[in-house]
Amino acid sequence: MANQNSTSTSANPDELSRYTLLDALRDRRSRRFCAGMEMPGGPLAYKSRHVPKPLTEAEEAALVYAACGITGHALADLCYERGGGGNIMAGLVARTIASGDGIQTVALAVTNDDATWFIPRPQELNAASIVELIALAKREEFVEMFRRTRVKLRAGRVAPPVEPLFNINCNRWSVYAPGTTYFVPINDLTFIYINGLLEIFNETTGAFILDERANFQPAGIGRFARSRGGHLEDDLKRGRVATIKHVELMVAEFVALEQGMMMQNLGLMAQALGLGGFPNFANHEFGWFQALGFRMGEMRASRYLGANRLVALGMKLLGRDPVVPYPLGLESEGRVLLKAHCPPYFASMTDAVRAVVEKKFGREGVFRRAGANPMWRDSDAVTGKIPAVSEAAIAATTAYCEYVWQRYGRFPAHLAPFRTVVGFQAGHLDLEFYERFYQPEALSETQRRDFVREPLKPD
Repeated sequence: MANQNSTSTSANPDELSRYTLLDALRDRRSRRFCAGMEMPGGPLAYKSRHVPKPLTEAEEAALVYAACGITGHALADLCYERGGGGNIMAGLVARTIASGDGIQTVALAVTNDDATWFIPRPQELNAASIVELIALAKREEFVEMFRRTRVKLRAGRVAPPVEPLFNINCNRWSVYAPGTTYFVPINDLTFIYINGLLEIFNETTGAFILDERANFQPAGIGRFARSRGGHLEDDLKRGRVATIKHVELMVAEFVALEQGMMMQNLGLMAQALGLGGFPNFANHEFGWFQALGFRMGEMRASRYLGANRLVALGMKLLGRDPVVPYPLGLESEGRVLLKAHCPPYFASMTDAVRAVVEKKFGREGVFRRAGANPMWRDSDAVTGKIPAVSEAAIAATTAYCEYVWQRYGRFPAHLAPFRTVVGFQAGHLDLEFYERFYQPEALSETQRRDFVREPLKPD
């Protein structure tokens, strides 16, 4: 990475520790114009006279920590009696952002002019590493945390094209600019989807799901309907019936909130460091995944969209049925960094569902291994009383997931297993641009100190 040997932040470490949350909230802005940039036209047209200035390793480490740093263990203060819902939890490690069910669904990739890195989630790390990272966080040793966790994907910067619809026009002049560092969160939809199904298909909730693209027939779970003697409530009047698309949009929106928290934390940390930074469009089906080197699957657009046979035939005859790529997992040098809970990483959706259950309630699962949560005074006494997922819920979840896979050839049915929504770009601002066009309050003292501390070099 740029300036790898530098361990100082642009702000003095003591300054960073003393910088208040209220100051960060009050002064945070999206600020885009960095050293080396050029605004090509319009009333703010301007060309920087300075060369691009890369972020230091310490600045990147602080930003990574803000986005997804491991901080300790979740309190998980829920009701764990049977039917109380507490066993929806699937992770007990805490990060700087909240996460539904403790799953920590969002991973992070970081790219700059020198290299591209992947930051693993807690579930990709071993227990001993997590203990060490928590200790480093308490000592504010962010650079060491960064070095211990990051996995190098490749040399140099990677990014999708800047043309629409990989991007949007308003960002084309500024994104991926030399000297900047780009942070892209990556959502895994599959684990949290299956985990949520295990909850809504249990005997307490008893939800029922219909397939809106198959004339609203049961989505593989007809035999579990209460009208047939099962435990799932298929009576529309009871308000527990949903469609596949409805459920999958809930999953996608729920997970996207984690990305939003990452964006806010990155913005607040950039403000504290005196950097420029702004969230921007990264919502493309496959652009970022291809750039990062994900393992990709593909299918015809007609299958991808769930078109019926007649429509699919028409698309083919009209030459409008292209192949659509979609991400399945991320691997590097034989190591699986991210994997979707579906084939090809599992032999079947049945195996994928069982893997989620095992992750929670297997011998070394979240709720079964010794000392699972140090935040509880007697962790083993608590976990020993947490009921496992019922076999009825597992059976219904398995039937539903197998139906989706068999009918649509992927999981989820409407979305790819992994998803990007927004990214964040950080860099050293060109003070002269803002002094020319803006009122003095456009920049806070942290940005002014950053510019004065290490003056930029004329191009």
